[in-house]
Amino acid sequence: MCQPVPPPASGIDEYFVNHPVLSEFIEAVNAIRTTAVDSQLIVERVTPLFDAALSNPEWLPDEFMESKPNSGMGSGIGMWLLYRSGDGGLAFSSLVVPPGASTPVHDHLAWGLVGLYRGEQDETVFTRIDAGSDEFSAVLETSIQRSLSPGDLYELLPETDIHQVATTSPVTSVSLHLLGNDNGCIWRHRFVPHEHKVEPFKSGWLNVPCEHEEQNAV
Repeated sequence: MCQPVPPPASGIDEYFVNHPVLSEFIEAVNAIRTTAVDSQLIVERVTPLFDAALSNPEWLPDEFMESKPNSGMGSGIGMWLLYRSGDGGLAFSSLVVPPGASTPVHDHLAWGLVGLYRGEQDETVFTRIDAGSDEFSAVLETSIQRSLSPGDLYELLPETDIHQVATTSPVTSVSLHLLGNDNGCIWRHRFVPHEHKVEPFKSGWLNVPCEHEEQNAV
């Protein structure tokens, strides 16, 4: 497998939503991740904080719950950045999936938590069963299938890092993603299970350019 290279850290924390619920949540998460180096421990400690933020319907603006044509995920799926840390070690975002649409099968390459904020989704988790010696090929098998309703949370750890989500509700689904990297701007992997195919991809953010994109635009 290729080794995705993270974008250079800016050194500046960036908030794209101004609300005390978000700022207090992020401050608490940063305190946890700087003292607990084990991914499982970070996820366990962050989960009750994430659950509280997920259950509050007031703080996420409507503009961050909109789908978007020609997005990096395809199918009108929107990835909106809400916050990212200056050290590149944390990003909080909303993933917006229109009715009937599904994400590609993809990975995240970091610890994470995902919670469903609006709508309903089905999630399929895949386990890689080949040796990983060919960077363009992967053999996956389905390990978990579950249906998600608002308020449901799940973890992203090495054993559950490859997945696909599909909106099953008649309204657009919105999920909140907390990742231990800048997942919109790193190179990660898109899988086509029935073809045993894997390729690098970068999803990007709808509202914020990745640093190399910003430099190229100058």
